[in-house]
Amino acid sequence: MSVSYKALLKLLIDKDIKPNQLVKDGVLSRSTMLKITKGDYISLEVLEKICVYLNCGISDVIEFISNDK
Repeated sequence: MSVSYKALLKLLIDKDIKPNQLVKDGVLSRSTMLKITKGDYISLEVLEKICVYLNCGISDVIEFISNDK
Protein backbone atom coordinates (compact mmCIF):
# COMPACT_ATOMS: atom_id res chain seq x y z
CA MET A 1 0.00 0.00 0.00
CA SER A 2 1.33 3.41 -0.91
CA VAL A 3 0.05 6.90 -0.37
CA SER A 4 -0.69 9.59 -2.95
CA TYR A 5 -1.03 13.31 -2.31
CA LYS A 6 -2.07 14.15 -5.88
CA ALA A 7 -5.48 15.17 -4.59
CA LEU A 8 -3.83 17.69 -2.24
CA LEU A 9 -1.72 19.16 -5.02
CA LYS A 10 -4.79 19.40 -7.29
CA LEU A 11 -6.78 21.05 -4.50
CA LEU A 12 -4.01 23.62 -4.02
CA ILE A 13 -4.11 24.40 -7.75
CA ASP A 14 -7.91 24.69 -7.67
CA LYS A 15 -7.70 27.11 -4.72
CA ASP A 16 -4.81 29.02 -6.35
CA ILE A 17 -2.47 28.30 -3.43
CA LYS A 18 1.18 27.53 -4.02
CA PRO A 19 2.52 24.60 -1.95
CA ASN A 20 5.15 26.84 -0.36
CA GLN A 21 2.31 28.98 1.05
CA LEU A 22 1.55 26.13 3.47
CA VAL A 23 5.13 26.42 4.74
CA LYS A 24 5.01 30.23 4.93
CA ASP A 25 1.73 30.11 6.88
CA GLY A 26 3.18 27.61 9.37
CA VAL A 27 0.92 24.73 8.39
CA LEU A 28 3.83 22.52 7.28
CA SER A 29 7.56 22.40 7.72
CA ARG A 30 9.81 22.25 4.67
CA SER A 31 10.71 18.65 5.50
CA THR A 32 7.03 17.67 5.59
CA MET A 33 6.44 19.36 2.24
CA LEU A 34 9.35 17.32 0.87
CA LYS A 35 7.75 14.14 2.23
CA ILE A 36 4.53 15.05 0.44
CA THR A 37 6.29 15.60 -2.87
CA LYS A 38 8.07 12.24 -2.47
CA GLY A 39 4.89 10.42 -1.49
CA ASP A 40 6.16 9.50 1.99
CA TYR A 41 3.87 9.08 4.97
CA ILE A 42 3.05 12.11 7.12
CA SER A 43 1.33 12.14 10.48
CA LEU A 44 -2.40 12.34 10.98
CA GLU A 45 -1.82 15.53 12.98
CA VAL A 46 -0.26 17.17 9.91
CA LEU A 47 -3.09 15.95 7.70
CA GLU A 48 -5.53 17.50 10.15
CA LYS A 49 -3.68 20.85 9.98
CA ILE A 50 -3.84 20.76 6.19
CA CYS A 51 -7.57 19.97 6.21
CA VAL A 52 -8.33 22.76 8.68
CA TYR A 53 -6.25 25.24 6.65
CA LEU A 54 -7.94 24.25 3.37
CA ASN A 55 -11.38 23.69 4.94
CA CYS A 56 -11.70 20.20 3.45
CA GLY A 57 -11.92 16.55 4.41
CA ILE A 58 -9.05 14.08 4.63
CA SER A 59 -10.24 12.26 1.49
CA ASP A 60 -9.72 15.54 -0.38
CA VAL A 61 -5.97 15.47 0.28
CA ILE A 62 -4.82 11.84 0.49
CA GLU A 63 -5.45 8.55 -1.29
CA PHE A 64 -4.16 5.09 -0.50
CA ILE A 65 -3.12 3.04 -3.51
CA SER A 66 -2.87 -0.74 -3.48
CA ASN A 67 0.40 -2.17 -4.70
CA ASP A 68 -1.30 -5.42 -5.81
CA LYS A 69 -0.61 -6.47 -9.34
